[in-house]
Amino acid sequence: MKTALLIDGGYLRAAAQRISRNYDVTFIQGFAHNCISPDEYLFRVLYYDAPQFDGKAKLPVSGEWKKFVSTDRLLDDLAKLERFACRRGSLGFRGWKPKNLPIEGGKALLDTDFVPIFEQKGVDMRVGLDIATFAHQRSVERILLVSGDTDMVPAMKHARKAGLEVMLVQLPPPAYNLHDNLLRHADAVRAAVFP
Repeated sequence: MKTALLIDGGYLRAAAQRISRNYDVTFIQGFAHNCISPDEYLFRVLYYDAPQFDGKAKLPVSGEWKKFVSTDRLLDDLAKLERFACRRGSLGFRGWKPKNLPIEGGKALLDTDFVPIFEQKGVDMRVGLDIATFAHQRSVERILLVSGDTDMVPAMKHARKAGLEVMLVQLPPPAYNLHDNLLRHADAVRAAVFP
């Protein structure tokens, strides 16, 4: 069966970090190949993520500027793999939050007591557009979706109405279980194995 594997990189990265796995090209490639069953022909792996933030922001206590330097190396290296394509969203800086809560009273706060807040934009839309394109072009028969985001539901429904099989990939523990709303709009769930 001709199959496309769509991976939300932020979702997969968070699950890998929870079990202290090195998140790199080798891990992602191994994970992708573990998702495909012997009866499937892998048409393409679409990997969705945002490059790291590249810019400046004022530190929360001192007011000094901090420069964030990014690299797109992971996405560039993934895009070079056979049958892989990367869809890039963007990452915006949204402020600072305390590293530890509650904040200890009586202690002077330092810039190092805070971590930056970043927000990913445009990834969900790209996943939805690719699912819709597969549905219209009928270029695959099955979509395997690695995401825990319920924003995928309209695209999943659209693909199923067009006759495609939509399967969710459940990441291994301690990853969170898939949301009921996702499960209601999938044809099946496949358990994933980390490499």
